[in-house]
Amino acid sequence: MRATPHEPVAPGSVALVGAGPGDPELLTLKALRCIQAAETLLYDHLLSPQVIALAPERAERINVGKARARHTLPQDEICRLLCQHARAGRRVVRLKGGDPLIFGRGGEEMEALRAAGIPFVVVPGITAALGASAAFHLPLTHRECASRCVLISGHRKARDAAANVEAEEDWASLARPGQTLVFYMGIYRLEHIRAALIAHGLPAHTPAALIYKATLPESRLWRCTLATLSECARAENIQPPALIIIGQTAARIPG
Repeated sequence: MRATPHEPVAPGSVALVGAGPGDPELLTLKALRCIQAAETLLYDHLLSPQVIALAPERAERINVGKARARHTLPQDEICRLLCQHARAGRRVVRLKGGDPLIFGRGGEEMEALRAAGIPFVVVPGITAALGASAAFHLPLTHRECASRCVLISGHRKARDAAANVEAEEDWASLARPGQTLVFYMGIYRLEHIRAALIAHGLPAHTPAALIYKATLPESRLWRCTLATLSECARAENIQPPALIIIGQTAARIPG
């Protein structure tokens, strides 16, 4: 069976749904319909309780969230659960913070579903960088100083787990002028990010910002420079989830 506008998740299928950056009012209409139709809801760590509460009372809720060095379930098990519940004929919703295909492991889940022959749909969501940009009036691009915006995962998967060798970024490219850098999940690698960018030529005085829980009532923003990123995070005891924004556009935050 195929999903329809009135039935966004067909029985025996999976919807990979982006829940946005936290504010429930930033859900798309299609995301809301999927959540309200769910019979099984597999949801991420740190999702707003108000968003999860939109699922029907009868829906089975499974927390499959991941935090640093603490995974409720490994990714292979999450994929197995998606397939198991869909094969049982259920309407399955995999609910992810932000957008499912931006640092959300949605690609891995699509591959698993495709290999198992299980139909799925993808519902995009507002990714954290866009939520932070709107919440704090921070332009990610600007004709005068930033023609590009680069989204980077600050948490890297080991290329060779046995040797514990990290896959490195193209720091020389990231240090070029005329762009805004947005690092997700990078708070625990701030010193490495700061040092690598400066070593590859990005001026230490480049404006920067740290944003905690953008779009939520407890959100906060700290202004700093590339040179003082680590110092600011330590002084303010900034914890995840937080974004790191580096570039001239950060100097245009009002207030």
